Amino acid sequence: MAEDSSYESILCVKPEVHVYRIPPRASNRGYRAADWKLDEPAWSGRMKITAKGKMAFIKLEDKNTGELFAQAPVDQYPGVAVEAVTDSSRYFVVRIDDGNGESEIFSLPGKSMGELGEVDPTPSRW
Repeated sequence: MAEDSSYESILCVKPEVHVYRIPPRASNRGYRAADWKLDEPAWSGRMKITAKGKMAFIKLEDKNTGELFAQAPVDQYPGVAVEAVTDSSRYFVVRIDDGNGESEIFSLPGKSMGELGEVDPTPSRW
């Protein structure tokens, strides 16, 4: 019997997260939280991590209406979609896909990737 990849499971829900718009990297050294305006979140809401088939999705939603603000497809960690920050274990850089082929880079705070997702975000572990 073929695996049904249309089934979506919820791996984690965080009721309150803050998203920070971050500047482009100045060099190949990586992203640094010290360079950001951490006292000025660009957005606040709920985060859901879901899995569908061999992909995970970090979904940012309005905490009252559930309206999708943005999402990041994740096929591996670390990878293009989610990167660790070089000067902090509390923040992660997430590449958000707007659905039209454009992406923006934001940061999400957390104590660790495990705290953010409470799951190993590597698709092979689901």
